[in-house]
Amino acid sequence: MAYVINLTNGGSLVTVEDGTIDQSTSLKLVGKNYAGYGEIQNENFIHLLENFSSASQPAGPLSGQIWFDNSVKKLKFYDGTKFRTTGGAEVATTQPVGLTTGDFWWDSGNNQLYAQNADGGFVLIGPQSIGTTVSAMVTAQIRDNNQVNRTVIKGTVDDGVVFIVSNSEFTIDTTDPANVISGFDVVRQGLTLRNTTNATNGVTSSAHRYHGTATNSERLGGVLASQFVQNTPGEESSFGDIVRFSDAGLTVGAANDLAVYIDTAGAGNEGIIENTVGQKIRFKVKSSGGVSTEVLSIQATGLIPTITGTFDIGDANYKWRNMYATSFNGLATQAIALQVGSNYRTGDVNPTNNTVAVRDSSGNISANVFNGVSTSARYADLAEKYTTAEEHPVGTAMEVCTHEEHEAGPAKASSMCIGVISAEPAYLMNSEAEGQAIGLKGRVPVRVKGIVKKGEAVYAWEDGVSSTVQTTALVGIALEASDDESEKLIECVLKV
Repeated sequence: MAYVINLTNGGSLVTVEDGTIDQSTSLKLVGKNYAGYGEIQNENFIHLLENFSSASQPAGPLSGQIWFDNSVKKLKFYDGTKFRTTGGAEVATTQPVGLTTGDFWWDSGNNQLYAQNADGGFVLIGPQSIGTTVSAMVTAQIRDNNQVNRTVIKGTVDDGVVFIVSNSEFTIDTTDPANVISGFDVVRQGLTLRNTTNATNGVTSSAHRYHGTATNSERLGGVLASQFVQNTPGEESSFGDIVRFSDAGLTVGAANDLAVYIDTAGAGNEGIIENTVGQKIRFKVKSSGGVSTEVLSIQATGLIPTITGTFDIGDANYKWRNMYATSFNGLATQAIALQVGSNYRTGDVNPTNNTVAVRDSSGNISANVFNGVSTSARYADLAEKYTTAEEHPVGTAMEVCTHEEHEAGPAKASSMCIGVISAEPAYLMNSEAEGQAIGLKGRVPVRVKGIVKKGEAVYAWEDGVSSTVQTTALVGIALEASDDESEKLIECVLKV
């Protein structure tokens, strides 16, 4: 005959047929006459003894069933919907669901404990800080410079003390680093804000502030209230001494239209007058007849007269010494310099450097050198441009190069010299072509190594350098002598 298994509340759970095993719950329920039931019954007892100890919840749980979650080492019970912690708190990074009033939740993300209220929400129990820092009203004892412990309340945010509340005034003992509180030296009776030190006379040096409306104050900016000038509507404010403003200056107008201040971004001592609203700063003066006349205005485009062609800068008796400008637009009666590129040149009848050539009383123009086309020249060689693999120094003896990509290269003893690299040829053929000017005829400086005598033949020797050793590569005849053994430039008449 089958077994009918009932719950504690009298309700029927399951019917177990003869000779069968029911596994609809976390235990195996044995039917009548089931062979080998002893092992199954013993395992059921063990499961009950250990409260189904496992990292995974037991299958087929019944309401009220106990389970030991060995992954978190907590005892949990099944409430008909889910397994819940029987002691301690639910641990999660987000708010858990299914808790009842008074249940705890440990926010493992921020390390804070919450309790569920009757509305289903969570109330923070503590700590007030989030993460690893402290943010709370902390009662503490601070030792003063007389070695007396003072009880205070420290308003702390993110491990930093923002203010201290004390019932008495004292100076903090700084001989022990552990007693020091950053931003505080003298704690006043009442509330002392961070960085309000004794040296600043009650003025907070950092951005920490009290925000809101105060009905009274003993000081303003560290200055006693009795030292300020009172502004009473309808009455003038008089000053007995010179009025001094900070670098921030002063403003005029209901919309702060005009500002006068010191430019702290520059040298720190330059005054600025600035119109912050309008587009002009206008100037008016009274004439000898008492008529108020607006003479000029300062605008973004510059200094502008009120009427064209009416007002002067200086007069016949009082002249400005110098006036500087990028350009003068208008008629000038005289000038002392002419702009040439970015430079300014004065005129001169003599060949003076950095001047403009001016005809003399005879109508002649003098200069040291004229650059351009002329019928005669001061230089002594005829040259032509040839392409080279690299830039060679002046005086290098050159030969025709067999390389396809350029035409000439440094001459050697076994080659045929075609000319010498020229610095300033009198006549340059193919002047618009690529390459270097190679002197073909005339007088040019030649790179020569070894002693050379005037009138001695000079031959190409090695890597474009010449010598007096006779080879097949005649370069020219030396026009000067030298006892210097090292390489130097010798003026030669070319014989290539």
